[in-house]
Amino acid sequence: MSKKNFSIEVEAGTVEEAVKKALKELKVSRDKAKIEVLSEEEKGLFGMPGAKLAKVRVTLLEAGKK
Repeated sequence: MSKKNFSIEVEAGTVEEAVKKALKELKVSRDKAKIEVLSEEEKGLFGMPGAKLAKVRVTLLEAGKK
């Protein structure tokens, strides 16, 4: 599988957790990827976590592009 323009979508409790999870899965550092926030997390009733997960799309950058 070519990594050129490869992207994944990941959900987690927060945007930052989703980004970290995606970067770990792709085995790249943040500066080698384009990060798009597809949706922010939403708190549940009375501020409890888990009503809606954050979702991000992380795309591998071609060498020399950002």
